Amino acid sequence: MSAAGIPAHGGERVAAALQAHGVRVLFTLCGGHISPILVAARAHGIRVVDTRDEATAVFAADAMARLTGTPGVAAVTAGPGLTNAITALKNAQLAQSPLILIGGAAPTALQGRGALQDIEQRPLVAPHVKLVRQVRRVAELGSAVTEAFTAAREGVPGPVFVECPVDLLYDEASIRQWYADAAGKGRSLPDRLLRWYLGRHANRLFAGSRDPFAPRPDPVSVPAASDTLVERAAAVLAKAERPVIVIGSQALAQGDIAARLAGALTRLGVPVYLSGMARGLLGRAHALQMRHARREALRASDCVLLAGVPCDFRLDYGRHIRRSATLIAANRSAREARLNRKPTLAALGDAGLFIERLAARLGERAQRPAWIGELRARDDAREADIDARAANVGEHVNPVALLRALDRVAADDAVFVADGGDFVATASYILRPRGPLGWLDPGVFGTLGVGAGFALGARLARPGSEVWLIWGDGASGYGLAEFDTFVRHGVPVIAVVGNDAGWVQIAREQVKLLHDDVGTVLARTAYHRVVEGFGAEGIEVKHAGEVEDALRRARSLAASGRPVLVNVWLDRTDFREGSISM
Repeated sequence: MSAAGIPAHGGERVAAALQAHGVRVLFTLCGGHISPILVAARAHGIRVVDTRDEATAVFAADAMARLTGTPGVAAVTAGPGLTNAITALKNAQLAQSPLILIGGAAPTALQGRGALQDIEQRPLVAPHVKLVRQVRRVAELGSAVTEAFTAAREGVPGPVFVECPVDLLYDEASIRQWYADAAGKGRSLPDRLLRWYLGRHANRLFAGSRDPFAPRPDPVSVPAASDTLVERAAAVLAKAERPVIVIGSQALAQGDIAARLAGALTRLGVPVYLSGMARGLLGRAHALQMRHARREALRASDCVLLAGVPCDFRLDYGRHIRRSATLIAANRSAREARLNRKPTLAALGDAGLFIERLAARLGERAQRPAWIGELRARDDAREADIDARAANVGEHVNPVALLRALDRVAADDAVFVADGGDFVATASYILRPRGPLGWLDPGVFGTLGVGAGFALGARLARPGSEVWLIWGDGASGYGLAEFDTFVRHGVPVIAVVGNDAGWVQIAREQVKLLHDDVGTVLARTAYHRVVEGFGAEGIEVKHAGEVEDALRRARSLAASGRPVLVNVWLDRTDFREGSISM
């Protein structure tokens, strides 16, 4: 900043706006188009964490947003930097995760003329974000960031893209000199016209850039269902004999609502199934939380409340809920509230707030102890079945037994990050998130490769917590290089690779239906040796008797500040037979 408080260059404007919005970490992969932002961010006390892939940076920003409630921020360079990030951006959009992606761009005067990494970025990114903000004046950089933060959080949360051309980010003297050099000193009419045009262009770029600059966040209102709808839903729920509540990620769109929402559910006394980011909301062993046989419960229920959950493939497009049941859909999105199944009541607004208001009206009038006992008996039977399956001993390690051991060993503040197919889906049945926001998975897009970025963001969002990355061996291939990032930045993640030498979730059905395992076979790769090459710790486990000691050693290494990978050779199981999704 200058003595008068005016930013010295556009990168400082972006950094000051990020700081004003409470951003503590900026994720990136460096590029000349965005260098002033990175340098200024560090000068403003924002930690800059550079990754080995742009997608990882966006995944990390996504995790930061989910765990803190403040939109996470990633910055990527122009062209391929942006295109590399699009899968992660789409994953955030479908998961309704509020994040800001800042992208570089070619100089404004050279766009469309074959400049380095110059492409039309808006058409590529627009389908995957709530807002595309293409900045064209230096003075607008700060307000563009503020606009992005507001848009990311309001209504249905989601990602926003802010495009910052490189000639808006460096200092005015350097840019004017660059334009002067580009115009040359020729005296012909075309040369003089070019100098006039570039000078006028620079004047437009820097107009207003010496005006006072004080970025401030805009307030964001929380959408709420009407009092009438709350009253109607309370009356229905009070009369129901077999009510069920399903809580999804969107119910936690307000970052500070988790404890209040858990208290409201406890007061209501209705059995609850948790999904997505809501997993762990009620702790490890709450009397109302049911973990298994959700389909059977929904089919038997006479009143189903979907809080932040659409009727997509995860609920068999609404067919899990019987037609005679009263369906209450609480959702910020009108489209999702009505997706595939018209609800009896559509409570459009924040789902977490809706449940709080229901609890305030109903108190304990919705409790049904006999119904809860019936569902609990089903849960206990499934847990007994899992214990029986865990007791099976094979040549290497039973994945069910491994996950039971991990559930015993992990700390009470552990955050579980899930990235993979069969191994991770098995983990979702067995691992019990310790508390609110203690589970991270891709969401509805089912994206492989989220793991390293999510683990990075989670550990930085919760620096005092233990972060376990549950990795399928196939999915681990997307992010093994990020162990270099973990080591360089001192991020002690614990990764557990379920090494069954294949894309097993695909192979199981492919071989059964098509009688060919083509494309699904992997090797028993020494993943632990790979991370040792990056300076991390590696542990190999081939037999069941080695599991608990290896997991405890991993915890000890992470507690000392070392990232670690545990490479576990798994036996194949039929735990998830017939699990293909359409």
